[in-house]
Amino acid sequence: MRFSGKRAVVTGGASGIGRATALRLAEEGAEVWIGDIDEAGGQELAGTSNGKIHFQRCDVMQAEDIRALMEAPGELDVLFNNAGAGGAPDKIDEISPEDWDRTQSLLLRSVALGIRYAAPLMAKRGGGAIVNTSSVSALGTGYAPTAYSTAKAGVLHLSKMAAADLAKHSIRVNAVIPGFITTNIFTRHLEVPAEMLDRANQVIAHVAAGAQPVKRAGRPEDIAAAVSFLLSDDAAFVTGTHLVVDGGITIGTRQSWDPDQPGLFAALEALQ
Repeated sequence: MRFSGKRAVVTGGASGIGRATALRLAEEGAEVWIGDIDEAGGQELAGTSNGKIHFQRCDVMQAEDIRALMEAPGELDVLFNNAGAGGAPDKIDEISPEDWDRTQSLLLRSVALGIRYAAPLMAKRGGGAIVNTSSVSALGTGYAPTAYSTAKAGVLHLSKMAAADLAKHSIRVNAVIPGFITTNIFTRHLEVPAEMLDRANQVIAHVAAGAQPVKRAGRPEDIAAAVSFLLSDDAAFVTGTHLVVDGGITIGTRQSWDPDQPGLFAALEALQ
């Protein structure tokens, strides 16, 4: 019960990583407020939580919605800035200014404002902890579209800057870096029809299982476990950094871990 007596906010809490984290925090004693534009999903989760989880509609593209969500608990101890989507898929030489701005607003500005409105409330409590969702796409190319990846890189650096700014208030700030986690972000980004969702998710899970050294798809609960650690007092000496939870996908090229894909030196040795 690491969060007994604490109040938490989770953005994007109606599904996927946000939902799993809200459940994890509630199971460990927190009273949780989730914000999302998915009213049906948010209300369903709150309605089955025995009063441990509360739902408030929040569009993180709207500053006042973010402020209202942070203020909803009255007092605030921990925050998980998680809301997001795939953003614009276009490459840098094709993207429109409007799509670029929309993606940055959704994925980066929303996190900045979440921190902005949460920090004064945490300072009044004598401190707190914040975790922001970045992505492996912040660490290299080839994982996601350009606008999304750039925003997630911004989240990574923002987390470090915020940790420095808020240390005087005893507020810790860190980022979590998920890898290939099977959530609806992929099917929504690809605009998969509702009747094909189950089949699409099966395909995604199958592909993910072979994409990294850990031979299974990542689950929202994997990220929830990491986030709950970073938000808890078990991580009291951890701030301004990030935790990569990616099944090893960023270890290196496939040749470095897949014996069926020999690298350059193995290929040269085979010629001898």
